[in-house]
Amino acid sequence: MKFGVLVFPGSNCDHDTYNVIAEIAHQPVTFLWHDSEDLQGVDAVMVPGGFAYGDYLRTGAIARFSPVMQAVQKFAAGGGLVLGICNGFQILAESGLLPGALMRNAGLKYICKQVHLRVETTNSPFTNQLQQGEVLQIPIGHMEGNYFCTPEELARLKAEDRIAFRYATQAGEITNSANPNGSLSNIAGILNEGRNVLGMMPHPDRSSEKLLGSADGWKIFASMIEALATR
Repeated sequence: MKFGVLVFPGSNCDHDTYNVIAEIAHQPVTFLWHDSEDLQGVDAVMVPGGFAYGDYLRTGAIARFSPVMQAVQKFAAGGGLVLGICNGFQILAESGLLPGALMRNAGLKYICKQVHLRVETTNSPFTNQLQQGEVLQIPIGHMEGNYFCTPEELARLKAEDRIAFRYATQAGEITNSANPNGSLSNIAGILNEGRNVLGMMPHPDRSSEKLLGSADGWKIFASMIEALATR
């Protein structure tokens, strides 16, 4: 299996994501430049965190028009696995690959800290190595992580079991105090209708080794590897 990591002007977590695949998963991985539509035959695309195109206009608004994202849209439509992390989630939402939008944090401040997530579904290529209700410790680092969608879309996400992660307490309780950015329904990550695209604001790439303070994020990458291996 082969992974591709997108690189935009302003990406700053592309090497973090690349390192997880190359050094921890020991899988082939390549960087994919934003100005090319060639995905180089990858089996999974990683849209990393950072500040694509400087976050001008709004986060992800320019990146959605890049040639590589046109290729990613076709790739996802064909069932290819796509994981968007932080700025990557914002880009996927702007591109229409995921519903809703990411707005400014409720406190209008950049937040960078460890948070806890509750696993809401294991029915996806990104969560098959997790347990429903399991609590993960994964860091966040964002200014626009406040997830919003219409009431109708929220009802659809719930009905179709497409909420992957929610911000929670260490004990797994969904509370307002555990919500770092004001996200609707404490949403931290969602799936598309085909369940092959995941967007999440927390950084599993920054929590895939114990020396980083938590290795819980590794389970998401391990799930992708398992899903690809059994296709």
